[in-house]
Amino acid sequence: MTEHIKAWNNEYKSSIWKGHYSLDILGSLGKGRLLDAGCGSGKYSIPLQMRGFEVIGVDVSLDALKMAAKGSVCRELYMKFLAGDICHLPFQDASFDIVWCYGVLQHLLSDERELAICEFRRILSSGGRLFLEVFGDEDMRYGGIEIEPNTFKRKKGIIYHYFNINELNGLLGGFSCRITESKKEKRFDGRVYIRHMISVEARRS
Repeated sequence: MTEHIKAWNNEYKSSIWKGHYSLDILGSLGKGRLLDAGCGSGKYSIPLQMRGFEVIGVDVSLDALKMAAKGSVCRELYMKFLAGDICHLPFQDASFDIVWCYGVLQHLLSDERELAICEFRRILSSGGRLFLEVFGDEDMRYGGIEIEPNTFKRKKGIIYHYFNINELNGLLGGFSCRITESKKEKRFDGRVYIRHMISVEARRS
């Protein structure tokens, strides 16, 4: 396991589960076998299970998985959480209806991002859905020590990559995609900054 992936073990030692963000992109979907790829502390896994999906969560951080498992048991959900790398998933071909991967691809290097998408394509059934959210390249957090184009390493050793729509379209070959951008202004000390996020709803052909 590479150093920037191992860094997530430390990231979760002092983190707490803070609940989930919006699931609006799912529309009326609420059934099927779903992989939360890079589930972290379960902030999406738990509400996705509560919505009606059969959720399996995968993450590289054992501390995060313990938090996710504790959160699910408290809600009497008793879900499966597995230690694993989204670039090498331990599942059979076409074994999931949906892959949910929010805030994860942006922390991988170029070859790892390609491997992860190949794995998502492999484990999804025909017509299966892939939901992604990543940082956009106009985001106010853009920057650091550049190690690949638009990819930076921060002090804790974690990787941050910033996407654009053309890049995502190229990465998602074999999927039909609907890509949307969100640019929200944030004000700090009288200055205006942009939070740039890109969301993808993709269907495997």
